[in-house]
Amino acid sequence: MANRRIEPLKKVLAIDPNDEVAWFGLGKAYMEDANFEEAAKALQQCVIVKPTYSAAYYALAQSLEKLGRIDECRTVCATGIDISTKNGDAMVTKNLEILKGSLQA
Repeated sequence: MANRRIEPLKKVLAIDPNDEVAWFGLGKAYMEDANFEEAAKALQQCVIVKPTYSAAYYALAQSLEKLGRIDECRTVCATGIDISTKNGDAMVTKNLEILKGSLQA
């Protein structure tokens, strides 16, 4: 059963491809469907559109980990930790540090 939020979000993005909230929502919707490939694409677009979107880095890192793209995941964690620390998003920083620490070499 496909996530019902996906199509409406795609329609929003067709109108405004710079809507970071819609990209984030789309990424999270794909994650709920365990479609981590599409989730990663949407979340990468989210951080391109808004490079300071802390939560998007965490969701992107989670998706990359699920895809086994560990080097990319590690890089996204590091960037996300920098961004979330600057933003004062302590919870995101903590989550990224835990995820980064759990990655196998």
